[in-house]
Amino acid sequence: MKRRAKKRENRQVMPVMIVCILILILAIVGLGTHFIRKYIPTKERMDLTEYYGQPVEGEMAVVLGSSIMEEHALKSGDQVYLPLDMVNTYLNQRYYWDSNDQQILYATPSELQYYPASESGDGDVWLKDGNVYLRLAFVQKFTDLDVYIYENPNRIAIQYQFTGVNATTVKKDTSIRYQGGIKSPILTDINAGDTLIYLEELEDWAKVATMDGYIGYVQKDKISAAESKDFEKSFEEKEQYTYLTMDGKVNMSWHQVTSQDANAYLADTIANISGVNVISPTWYYIQDTSGNIGNIASADYVTLAHERGLKVWGLIDNFTAEVSTTETLSQLASRQNMIQQLIQSATEVGLDGINVDFETLSEDAGPHFLEFLRELSIECHKNNLVLSVDNPVPEDFTSHYDRKEQGLVVDYIVIMGYDEHYVGSDAGSVASLPWVEQGVQDTIAETPAERTILAIPFYTRLWKTTGGALTSEAIGMDEAQNVLTENGVEPVWDGSVSQNYATFEKDNSTYQIWMEDAQSIAEKVKLIPKYNLGGVAQWKLGFENSSIWQTISENLQ
Repeated sequence: MKRRAKKRENRQVMPVMIVCILILILAIVGLGTHFIRKYIPTKERMDLTEYYGQPVEGEMAVVLGSSIMEEHALKSGDQVYLPLDMVNTYLNQRYYWDSNDQQILYATPSELQYYPASESGDGDVWLKDGNVYLRLAFVQKFTDLDVYIYENPNRIAIQYQFTGVNATTVKKDTSIRYQGGIKSPILTDINAGDTLIYLEELEDWAKVATMDGYIGYVQKDKISAAESKDFEKSFEEKEQYTYLTMDGKVNMSWHQVTSQDANAYLADTIANISGVNVISPTWYYIQDTSGNIGNIASADYVTLAHERGLKVWGLIDNFTAEVSTTETLSQLASRQNMIQQLIQSATEVGLDGINVDFETLSEDAGPHFLEFLRELSIECHKNNLVLSVDNPVPEDFTSHYDRKEQGLVVDYIVIMGYDEHYVGSDAGSVASLPWVEQGVQDTIAETPAERTILAIPFYTRLWKTTGGALTSEAIGMDEAQNVLTENGVEPVWDGSVSQNYATFEKDNSTYQIWMEDAQSIAEKVKLIPKYNLGGVAQWKLGFENSSIWQTISENLQ
């Protein structure tokens, strides 16, 4: 009886054990599956057509540096063509589209080259459906690029930044994934020793880019710490800009000349100046959109200036209100007409340089202005003429002046360190020291300091408030002092602007003035040795106090 009961009991236990074993197996399998899902990297690879997009027939996706571009390149046979806008924005802005003559202009330091557009993809410039494209080999002729071309999908990857690159080195073979995580699809495999562009640091992952056009994520423990790196390049520009500069600091004064007859007063104007080595008469101006210029230059003036030890840089301005600067500069014929007339006049009267003073340029004038400077630079240097360009203090709304590009093609960049406050603004200093110094710092962040000239004002503004209405007038140093003397006012030094300030009441009006005098000028001129600038300029002769020249000379060196 006991034996039969035991057998019966064993038969009842067996199914329970089997069930338990099955549950255990399932649990182990589940845990294993969970482990695999959570901790084992996926081997799934990203669909590159989805990643880069599928270009239509005859187009190619473009990766520039670490960005996949929305705009595509074109392919014609075995030739690749890049959109002009893309080239100008990211790679080389000197490819200038001449829409009137349907051609690309490229200014080298010594000549202006012409590349006509074709409506088929068989030349350097392809005009297709109203859009301009440049053959890749044409871009590479003047531009340092590393290029990688692939199929399936059709794409081109371009590296164009080779100095100060935030880079990292792969420590062990691994993969770059579409997103940060081991379950994200693989974009590409990378090997120990590969160099990557380091874009962004996450907790356990880093966003990186390969040189051949993959942008994704890699585990941080597989790469080295990011560091700035310069890549050695074999590309050499066929011709580099050289510059005509003076041996010492420039000390230039602008001379406002309004008529041919006024040139005869030069001797009186410079009788008491000292330390000045350049004079810039306001001789030229744009007359019409065909590029004809007004000209009151005088050979006798230049001869006398040279006898007094002064170089002469003739100034051209765009102050003729009824003439559109943008329209004038946007035409090749007009630009070349201006340049030809300037060079001819400079040669005839014996000039040493040209000073370009184009002000209040609209944003759409920017590319044409730069092209004008490139073309003018060619002819100036052929004729041994120094080329200088006047610029406002940098502000967001003047970025289209592109001081960096100017600094590459002209000899001197001039900062007009005045008009901080102006007609129509609130009352205030024409040129407070902090504002001027910030302008210097912002300018030399883009231009070579040793070829940057700081222009300072010899004038100030007398502000008048009557019944809530604010007006002002520009007056010179002696006149400003006379105003204070006549009204029995003693100015007080304001250290926040580094100027003497005065205010007084007269005839139911309130007057304010921030003085330009020996103290304020000294503080501004000290910025030149402080930042190793190329020199100083002053607007304008006739507004100065006779003793100011010694102040400038003492603080310039």
